[in-house]
Amino acid sequence: MTTTMKALVAAGYGGVEVLELLDVPVPQPGPGQIQVRITAAALNPVDLRLVSGMFKEWTPLVFPHVLGGDFAGTVTGVGTGVGRFALGDEIFGFGLPRTARAMAEPLFSPPSLTTGTMAEYAVFDADTPGLAVRSAEIPAEHAASLPTAALTALPLMRAGDFPAGAKALVIGAAGGVGGAVVPLLAARDIHVIATARPQDEQYVRGLGAAEVIDYSSTDTAVETRRRHPGGLDALVNLALPGTSLPAMARLVRPGGSLLNIAFPSPGADTGIVTVYMAARPGDLDEVAALAAKGVLPDTVTRRYPLEQAAQAYADLVNEHVVGKLIVTTGSAV
Repeated sequence: MTTTMKALVAAGYGGVEVLELLDVPVPQPGPGQIQVRITAAALNPVDLRLVSGMFKEWTPLVFPHVLGGDFAGTVTGVGTGVGRFALGDEIFGFGLPRTARAMAEPLFSPPSLTTGTMAEYAVFDADTPGLAVRSAEIPAEHAASLPTAALTALPLMRAGDFPAGAKALVIGAAGGVGGAVVPLLAARDIHVIATARPQDEQYVRGLGAAEVIDYSSTDTAVETRRRHPGGLDALVNLALPGTSLPAMARLVRPGGSLLNIAFPSPGADTGIVTVYMAARPGDLDEVAALAAKGVLPDTVTRRYPLEQAAQAYADLVNEHVVGKLIVTTGSAV
C-alpha cells in the first residue's frame, strides 16, 4: 500500500471555496480501530456546516480537515483489540470527525468517529453502532447513501405515533432524508402527503407518497387544509427552518405528531419535537435488512469521481438536489 492518498480537504474554515483535492498521508489504525479502503462516500449538509465554523466553539476542527462521514468500503487494516471486523470485510456506516466527539457521544454509544471518508482510505473506531457489515445484496453506492438518512429516519419513526391509515405531511420529501422517511412511512400504510417540485413528483411517488403538493406554486398550509379539512395525524419537517413551523403545526389534530429535523430548531414551547440522527446497537443491521428487502430504495441521483468531489459539494450548495449525491474512489490496495 502506498503511504499517501487522495483526499478532499479544507485548509481552514469557509465555504466550498476552501475545498481542494490533495495528497495526504494514509491514516493507520491504532488499538480498537480499523482502516477502510473507501469505495463510495455520500455527501451530507453537515459536512459543510462543520467546515463553515458553525460548530467550532463546540467541536473545533483540526486542519487540514478531510470531509465526509457516510461511506461503504473494504476493511484493509485492523488494530489490536478489534474482534468485530476482519480484513476483507465489506462494511458501511458513518463517522464524525475525531474532534467532534462531544457531538458524537449523544448520538452513538460508543461514539462513531473517523478521519474523513472523502478519501481513498479512512480510519474508524470499530466498536460503535455506526458501522455494520454490508451484504452483497446491497451495492456499495446504495449502502453509502443510507447511514445519515436512515439513522435519522429511524428515530423519527420511533418518536412519532404513526398508526396504519394515518395521514402525514412530509415537508422536503425529495431530499436525502426523505428518501428514507417516505418509504418507511409508506411501509406502515401511512398516507403520505409530500411536498416537492413538479419535476420531482414522480420521484417522491416512487418512494411511496400518495399525494404531492407543489410548494413552489402554492401555499403548502393552505393547500393541505383544502385537501384535508379534518386535519392531519402527523407533520414531519425535513427542510423548512424549524422556526417557521409553529404556523404549520395547526394542520395537525390535537394529539398528533409534530416532528422536525431542520436547523434551527423551533422553540421547546411549540410542541414540535426535534429529532436527531442517532444509532442504537443493531440499527444499521436493520437498515441493511430493509435495503435488501427493497423497503429502503436506492436514491442515488448523481455520481462523481473523487477528483470532482469539490464540485459535488458546490452542486449540493448551489443546485436543486434530489436524493443523494455520491463520490466514488478508484483506490486500490
